[in-house]
Amino acid sequence: MNNTIKLREWELSDASSLAENINNPNVWDNLRDGLPKPYSEADGKEFIEFVLAQPKPATILAIEVDGKVVGSIGITLRTDVERITAEIGYYLGENYWNKGIMTEAIKQMATYVFTNFPYLRKIYATPFDFNTASHKVLEKVGFEREAILKQAAIKNEKVVDMYYYSLFRKD
Repeated sequence: MNNTIKLREWELSDASSLAENINNPNVWDNLRDGLPKPYSEADGKEFIEFVLAQPKPATILAIEVDGKVVGSIGITLRTDVERITAEIGYYLGENYWNKGIMTEAIKQMATYVFTNFPYLRKIYATPFDFNTASHKVLEKVGFEREAILKQAAIKNEKVVDMYYYSLFRKD
C-alpha cells in the first residue's frame, strides 16, 4: 500500500468529497439508516458544521488519503454505567475498498481514542452479519468477536444479526 493515510478534523471544504463518497448504495447498505438518502453536499455541510460544534477532543474525524477525504471514522461515547466504552463507526468510499485503508484508519483511530480519552477501557463495533469485509478489518486490527446479537437490527427491510467486536485498552 503506497497511500498516505491520515485522520484529521473535518473542514467545511470537505462537504463535496463527503457527499461523493457516501452517496453510494454499496456504502449506504453497510451504515445505519440515519443518513439522508440521497446524500447531498448540503447534507455534508450540515454534518460537518455539527461535528465542528462538538467539544474537543474531536470524536469524528475525516479519513484522508493522498490529500483527499475519502471517508469518516468516529466514536460515540457511551454514558452512565457504560461510560468507559465507546462505539466506533466508519465508512470508506467504494473506490477505496480493499486497499488496506480502513485497517490503517481503525488502527490510527484506536490510538487516538485511547490517548485522548484515557478513561475508556473498550472500543466496540457492531457490523451487520453480511458485512464480512468489516468483520475482517476489525479482526486484522485486533478486535475480538465477543458475541453475535441475533435479530438485532433491520436493514433494507430485512431483519439481520449484528456482530459485537471489542478492542480493549492495553495497560
